Amino acid sequence: MKKIKVLNLEIDNLSQSEFLADLESGIVFTPNVDHLMKLQNDSDFVQAYGISNYKVCDSQILLYAAKFLGTPIKEKISGSDLLPAFCNYHKHHEHIKIFLLGAREGIARQAQQKINHKIGRKIVVDSYSPSFGFENNEQECRQIINMINQSDATVLVIGVGAPKQEKWIYKYREQLPKIKIFMALGATIDFEAGKLQRSPKWISQIGLEWLFRLYCEPKRLWKRYLVENLPFLFLIVQQKLNFYSNKKKKQNRNFWKMADKF
Repeated sequence: MKKIKVLNLEIDNLSQSEFLADLESGIVFTPNVDHLMKLQNDSDFVQAYGISNYKVCDSQILLYAAKFLGTPIKEKISGSDLLPAFCNYHKHHEHIKIFLLGAREGIARQAQQKINHKIGRKIVVDSYSPSFGFENNEQECRQIINMINQSDATVLVIGVGAPKQEKWIYKYREQLPKIKIFMALGATIDFEAGKLQRSPKWISQIGLEWLFRLYCEPKRLWKRYLVENLPFLFLIVQQKLNFYSNKKKKQNRNFWKMADKF
């Protein structure tokens, strides 16, 4: 499987059809610009990413960056496209049973109902919307693990945002022996429940989905898109010129100190 190096991450160069045919087990992460920037400074996130078996591109901007670097990626495989495609691909595969973990209270249950209705069988066997800050609540995490293990699910789809979802999989994966496929898919559960509006296809295709999401959720996303992700293009130019280093550089540390003040 060919991998494309973007900054300090190797991304699998697969089309969606190739990926679905190849995916029988493993841990799936969907890197985007926000992930790449967090991976520059968060060693725990880097460690979590290290256990993933698949890293598929979830960003048109990453597609542009890879092409600029001379190593184009075949296709963007966003989480919001991947989950419905995965469910449809396994429509008649009764051993595929999904547990949805994420979104606000009640939304995961709505997503479960809508997915099962579309697929025509109970492909999503259970769901749970955790409380805010659940990742720091060992009692709730224990409750979640018990729910997943009792559900007979073989696939866990977690959508609580990066880096929480990836770190949660890293910490608890070995306590979920029945789960064969782990997928960290961000806001996908909200999209499936109809609680978040997806950007028009043409906006996504030209790389402005981030702007549409910023318009929809300005209070939550302004810092990510307008502050934290700004150095990405600078780092890509560094990589193109063979100046990029995985090590933190002084200017990057200074930038993050300034960003933390916002």
